[in-house]
Amino acid sequence: MKRRSCLKGVAGLLLATHVLAARAGSYEDWFRYIELDLGREIQKMLQAGFDVNTVDPRGQSGLYLALREGSGTVLPVLLAWPGLAADAENAMGETPLMMAALKGRVEVMNTLIQRGARINKAGWTPLHYAAAGPSLEAVELLLARGAVLDAVAPNGNTPLMMAAGYGAIDSARLLLRRGADARPRNQGGRQAADFADAADRTGLAQELRAATSAAR
Repeated sequence: MKRRSCLKGVAGLLLATHVLAARAGSYEDWFRYIELDLGREIQKMLQAGFDVNTVDPRGQSGLYLALREGSGTVLPVLLAWPGLAADAENAMGETPLMMAALKGRVEVMNTLIQRGARINKAGWTPLHYAAAGPSLEAVELLLARGAVLDAVAPNGNTPLMMAAGYGAIDSARLLLRRGADARPRNQGGRQAADFADAADRTGLAQELRAATSAAR
Protein backbone atom coordinates (compact mmCIF):
# COMPACT_ATOMS: atom_id res chain seq x y z
CA MET A 1 0.00 0.00 0.00
CA LYS A 2 2.80 2.35 0.91
CA ARG A 3 4.54 1.59 -2.36
CA ARG A 4 1.35 2.20 -4.36
CA SER A 5 0.74 5.45 -2.52
CA CYS A 6 4.32 6.51 -3.16
CA LEU A 7 3.98 5.71 -6.85
CA LYS A 8 0.78 7.74 -7.05
CA GLY A 9 2.54 10.64 -5.40
CA VAL A 10 5.41 10.46 -7.87
CA ALA A 11 2.98 10.21 -10.78
CA GLY A 12 1.08 13.24 -9.51
CA LEU A 13 4.28 15.20 -9.14
CA LEU A 14 5.37 14.30 -12.66
CA LEU A 15 1.97 15.30 -14.04
CA ALA A 16 2.06 18.64 -12.21
CA THR A 17 5.58 19.26 -13.47
CA HIS A 18 4.48 18.45 -17.01
CA VAL A 19 1.50 20.82 -16.79
CA LEU A 20 3.65 23.63 -15.43
CA ALA A 21 6.24 23.05 -18.15
CA ALA A 22 3.52 23.08 -20.80
CA ARG A 23 2.17 26.34 -19.45
CA ALA A 24 5.62 27.89 -19.35
CA GLY A 25 6.27 26.69 -22.87
CA SER A 26 2.98 28.14 -24.07
CA TYR A 27 3.82 31.46 -22.46
CA GLU A 28 7.19 31.58 -24.20
CA ASP A 29 5.71 30.35 -27.48
CA TRP A 30 3.03 33.04 -27.39
CA PHE A 31 5.49 35.91 -27.47
CA ARG A 32 7.86 34.12 -29.83
CA TYR A 33 5.06 33.55 -32.34
CA ILE A 34 4.09 37.22 -32.13
CA GLU A 35 7.68 38.29 -32.78
CA LEU A 36 7.93 35.89 -35.73
CA ASP A 37 4.48 36.94 -37.00
CA LEU A 38 3.03 33.43 -36.99
CA GLY A 39 -0.68 34.18 -37.05
CA ARG A 40 -1.78 30.56 -37.50
CA GLU A 41 0.15 29.44 -34.45
CA ILE A 42 -1.36 32.26 -32.40
CA GLN A 43 -4.84 31.23 -33.52
CA LYS A 44 -4.15 27.61 -32.55
CA MET A 45 -3.08 28.69 -29.07
CA LEU A 46 -6.19 30.81 -28.64
CA GLN A 47 -8.43 27.98 -29.81
CA ALA A 48 -6.72 25.75 -27.25
CA GLY A 49 -7.69 28.18 -24.49
CA PHE A 50 -4.68 30.46 -24.15
CA ASP A 51 -5.57 33.87 -22.66
CA VAL A 52 -5.49 36.54 -25.39
CA ASN A 53 -4.69 39.18 -22.75
CA THR A 54 -1.55 37.50 -21.41
CA VAL A 55 1.20 40.05 -20.74
CA ASP A 56 4.98 39.79 -20.64
CA PRO A 57 7.06 40.74 -17.55
CA ARG A 58 6.83 44.41 -18.60
CA GLY A 59 3.06 44.27 -18.68
CA GLN A 60 2.99 44.40 -22.48
CA SER A 61 0.11 42.57 -24.12
CA GLY A 62 0.36 40.53 -27.27
CA LEU A 63 -1.66 43.18 -29.09
CA TYR A 64 0.74 45.95 -28.08
CA LEU A 65 3.76 43.88 -29.10
CA ALA A 66 2.21 42.86 -32.42
CA LEU A 67 1.70 46.53 -33.24
CA ARG A 68 5.21 47.43 -32.15
CA GLU A 69 6.78 44.61 -34.16
CA GLY A 70 4.57 45.06 -37.21
CA SER A 71 3.23 41.51 -36.99
CA GLY A 72 0.79 41.73 -39.87
CA THR A 73 -0.66 38.21 -39.74
CA VAL A 74 -0.98 38.15 -35.95
CA LEU A 75 -2.84 41.46 -35.63
CA PRO A 76 -6.09 40.41 -37.38
CA VAL A 77 -6.25 37.27 -35.26
CA LEU A 78 -5.91 39.21 -32.02
CA LEU A 79 -8.27 42.00 -33.04
CA ALA A 80 -10.99 39.51 -33.97
CA TRP A 81 -10.71 37.45 -30.80
CA PRO A 82 -13.54 37.82 -28.23
CA GLY A 83 -12.52 39.24 -24.88
CA LEU A 84 -9.51 41.16 -26.16
CA ALA A 85 -8.61 44.03 -23.82
CA ALA A 86 -8.27 46.76 -26.43
CA ASP A 87 -7.20 49.47 -23.98
CA ALA A 88 -4.84 47.64 -21.62
CA GLU A 89 -1.92 49.72 -20.33
CA ASN A 90 1.61 48.41 -19.93
CA ALA A 91 3.92 49.33 -17.05
CA MET A 92 4.73 52.64 -18.79
CA GLY A 93 1.08 53.58 -19.19
CA GLU A 94 1.13 52.90 -22.93
CA THR A 95 -1.91 51.45 -24.70
CA PRO A 96 -2.30 49.64 -28.02
CA LEU A 97 -3.94 52.76 -29.46
CA MET A 98 -0.82 54.77 -28.63
CA MET A 99 1.40 52.28 -30.44
CA ALA A 100 -0.97 52.13 -33.41
CA ALA A 101 -0.92 55.94 -33.53
CA LEU A 102 2.89 56.03 -33.46
CA LYS A 103 3.05 53.50 -36.29
CA GLY A 104 0.38 55.31 -38.31
CA ARG A 105 -1.91 52.25 -38.39
CA VAL A 106 -5.10 54.21 -38.96
CA GLU A 107 -7.26 51.18 -39.73
CA VAL A 108 -6.20 49.56 -36.46
CA MET A 109 -6.77 52.84 -34.61
CA ASN A 110 -10.36 52.92 -35.84
CA THR A 111 -10.91 49.33 -34.72
CA LEU A 112 -9.46 49.98 -31.27
CA ILE A 113 -11.53 53.14 -30.80
CA GLN A 114 -14.66 51.22 -31.78
CA ARG A 115 -13.75 48.67 -29.12
CA GLY A 116 -13.48 51.29 -26.39
CA ALA A 117 -9.87 52.48 -26.49
CA ARG A 118 -9.48 55.87 -24.81
CA ILE A 119 -8.49 58.81 -26.97
CA ASN A 120 -7.78 61.05 -23.98
CA LYS A 121 -6.05 59.91 -20.82
CA ALA A 122 -3.81 61.28 -18.09
CA GLY A 123 -0.11 61.56 -18.95
CA TRP A 124 1.06 60.66 -22.43
CA THR A 125 -1.81 60.40 -24.89
CA PRO A 126 -2.39 58.78 -28.28
CA LEU A 127 -2.11 62.25 -29.85
CA HIS A 128 1.43 62.65 -28.46
CA TYR A 129 2.34 59.35 -30.11
CA ALA A 130 0.60 60.12 -33.40
CA ALA A 131 2.31 63.51 -33.54
CA ALA A 132 5.69 61.83 -33.05
CA GLY A 133 5.00 59.40 -35.89
CA PRO A 134 4.98 59.72 -39.68
CA SER A 135 1.23 59.76 -40.32
CA LEU A 136 -0.70 62.99 -40.76
CA GLU A 137 -3.85 60.89 -41.12
CA ALA A 138 -3.36 59.43 -37.63
CA VAL A 139 -3.22 62.93 -36.16
CA GLU A 140 -6.29 63.98 -38.15
CA LEU A 141 -8.23 60.95 -36.93
CA LEU A 142 -7.55 61.66 -33.26
CA LEU A 143 -8.38 65.34 -33.61
CA ALA A 144 -11.64 64.43 -35.34
CA ARG A 145 -12.45 62.12 -32.41
CA GLY A 146 -11.92 64.84 -29.82
CA ALA A 147 -8.29 64.48 -28.78
CA VAL A 148 -7.11 67.24 -26.43
CA LEU A 149 -4.98 69.48 -28.63
CA ASP A 150 -2.55 70.75 -26.00
CA ALA A 151 -2.40 67.67 -23.76
CA VAL A 152 0.56 67.85 -21.38
CA ALA A 153 2.76 64.79 -20.77
CA PRO A 154 4.46 64.18 -17.40
CA ASN A 155 7.61 65.93 -18.66
CA GLY A 156 5.63 68.87 -20.01
CA ASN A 157 5.76 67.88 -23.67
CA THR A 158 2.78 68.70 -25.87
CA PRO A 159 1.75 67.01 -29.13
CA LEU A 160 3.01 70.08 -31.01
CA MET A 161 6.47 69.63 -29.49
CA MET A 162 6.49 65.97 -30.52
CA ALA A 163 5.47 66.79 -34.08
CA ALA A 164 7.99 69.62 -34.32
CA GLY A 165 10.90 67.46 -33.24
CA TYR A 166 10.07 63.92 -34.31
CA GLY A 167 6.96 63.62 -36.46
CA ALA A 168 5.81 64.85 -39.83
CA ILE A 169 6.23 68.56 -40.47
CA ASP A 170 2.73 68.55 -41.93
CA SER A 171 1.44 67.24 -38.60
CA ALA A 172 3.03 70.16 -36.76
CA ARG A 173 1.48 72.60 -39.21
CA LEU A 174 -1.91 70.92 -38.88
CA LEU A 175 -1.76 71.24 -35.09
CA LEU A 176 -0.88 74.92 -35.46
CA ARG A 177 -3.82 75.50 -37.81
CA ARG A 178 -6.13 73.79 -35.34
CA GLY A 179 -5.00 76.22 -32.64
CA ALA A 180 -2.21 74.38 -30.80
CA ASP A 181 -0.32 76.69 -28.47
CA ALA A 182 3.37 77.10 -29.38
CA ARG A 183 4.18 79.03 -26.19
CA PRO A 184 4.36 76.34 -23.46
CA ARG A 185 7.72 75.12 -22.20
CA ASN A 186 8.39 71.59 -21.02
CA GLN A 187 10.25 70.72 -17.83
CA GLY A 188 13.53 71.28 -19.66
CA GLY A 189 12.49 74.80 -20.60
CA ARG A 190 12.08 73.97 -24.29
CA GLN A 191 9.32 75.23 -26.57
CA ALA A 192 8.04 73.61 -29.76
CA ALA A 193 10.35 75.87 -31.80
CA ASP A 194 13.34 74.50 -29.89
CA PHE A 195 12.33 70.97 -30.84
CA ALA A 196 12.20 72.02 -34.49
CA ASP A 197 15.62 73.66 -34.20
CA ALA A 198 17.11 70.48 -32.74
CA ALA A 199 15.74 68.54 -35.73
CA ASP A 200 17.22 71.06 -38.22
CA ARG A 201 13.75 72.16 -39.30
CA THR A 202 14.58 75.82 -39.68
CA GLY A 203 11.47 76.84 -41.59
CA LEU A 204 9.15 75.14 -39.12
CA ALA A 205 11.02 76.69 -36.19
CA GLN A 206 10.45 80.13 -37.70
CA GLU A 207 6.74 79.43 -38.11
CA LEU A 208 6.51 78.27 -34.49
CA ARG A 209 8.29 81.36 -33.20
CA ALA A 210 6.00 83.55 -35.27
CA ALA A 211 3.00 81.76 -33.75
CA THR A 212 4.48 82.27 -30.28
CA SER A 213 4.94 86.00 -30.87
CA ALA A 214 1.46 86.40 -32.35
CA ALA A 215 -0.12 84.78 -29.29
CA ARG A 216 1.50 87.15 -26.77
